[in-house]
Amino acid sequence: MSTTVSPIASARDALASFGERLVGPDDGGYDEARALFNAMIDKRPALIARCETPADVAAVIRFAREHDLPLAVHGGGHNGAGLGSVDNGVVIDLSPMKAISVDPSTKTVRVGGGAVWGEVDAATQPHALAVPTGIISTTGVAGLTLGGGHGYLTRRHGLTIDSLLSAKMVLADGSEVTASADEHPDLFWAIRGGGGNFGVVTEFTFKAHPLETIFGGPTFWAIEDADALLAVYREWLPSAPRNVTGFFNFHTIPPVADAFPVELHLRKVCGIVWCIDDTDEGAAEAMAPMLAVAEPLLHGVGRMPIANLNAAFDGLYSPGDQWYWRGDFVREIPDEAITLNREWNQKMPSVKSGSHIYPIDGAAHDVAAEDTAFAFRDAIWSQVFVGVDGDPASASALRDWTVGYHEALHPYAAGGAYVNFMMEEGQERVQATYGPNYARLARIKADYDPENVFRVNQNILPAAG
Repeated sequence: MSTTVSPIASARDALASFGERLVGPDDGGYDEARALFNAMIDKRPALIARCETPADVAAVIRFAREHDLPLAVHGGGHNGAGLGSVDNGVVIDLSPMKAISVDPSTKTVRVGGGAVWGEVDAATQPHALAVPTGIISTTGVAGLTLGGGHGYLTRRHGLTIDSLLSAKMVLADGSEVTASADEHPDLFWAIRGGGGNFGVVTEFTFKAHPLETIFGGPTFWAIEDADALLAVYREWLPSAPRNVTGFFNFHTIPPVADAFPVELHLRKVCGIVWCIDDTDEGAAEAMAPMLAVAEPLLHGVGRMPIANLNAAFDGLYSPGDQWYWRGDFVREIPDEAITLNREWNQKMPSVKSGSHIYPIDGAAHDVAAEDTAFAFRDAIWSQVFVGVDGDPASASALRDWTVGYHEALHPYAAGGAYVNFMMEEGQERVQATYGPNYARLARIKADYDPENVFRVNQNILPAAG
């Protein structure tokens, strides 16, 4: 009579060196270990392996393949669709791999695959350096980078991938390689925007940029002023110098007494979150055209380290909320889209729901669409639509509002979306996001992962032989 050995029991033998770094359903701390940033996603992996070295990662890949188990890679855990985990499979947890080293002489930064951006900011800030990141400091370095990476410094220094010099990786066969312009250049091309399809990145090396402080923070206006503001913003932003950026947003002012005036609590607003690399006088001059459109309800700007701005939304968007996402790349914002944005945000389903319209022009346009996997180099904005709330009972309302809002605006979009803003939306959506680069990505996928071991992601299917 044969008996079936559970994956966790087999792992205790095959991965004995991990000891307590292996976590299964019967272990204490399992629920904490499997928790994702997006609590709307509830996955129960058979095994979570906390990796400390590339050799650990290789061993876990081999184990998953030998036992025909699906494999997911968990960096910071922020992925909206919960693709850092997998039901009944194996999770490579990179969170122990957080080493960061800064070389001020070469302005380079080496970052472990499990680090989050706030940790990078803390390492670079003392040297008056910065790497282009997103807008939330608890976001994982790996996921944001592999998806392209846009945020406050995009107009000034390009996407995050445009500052990526090399990446140490473990491939599907367990081998360790370095991808750069000189080594495995096809792989280096693919990971700059192609997501986690090609292997596990255990260390990134970035070029850092001189940056002492910025002038930034939010300006909020009454949502009724949104039409006039967006009509000016759509012309002003692309013409602004590259050292000036500000993403347009729709929010509800949270009832936080020490952060916002009580009279503004729960008021629906539109706004701009500024990030300007200039003197205070230069920043004031840059903001003037937008401030002249309508009287702000709140103008909360000032000089600060970029790390402070990167962390400004952390308290509002903490782990454990229900999230539903949609995204689109945008080349223009016609009057009809302006009206729809206002109308949908006047019926935001919760305090934390809303939309951001991120500028991705400037330096990001210096790189051609075919030079990296990130295809939409001619887009001006990347818009995200998010339904967010702490109450699980609100999940359906969040989903319905987000999908409805996105479907109303999608006819005005450029076609694809930033992969880090996508839920599990199917192959057609993935192919639209990579556009003319998809065929090359599929060929590289066939070279480096022909069996599609790394498929728990916005998946690029290996090209047929």
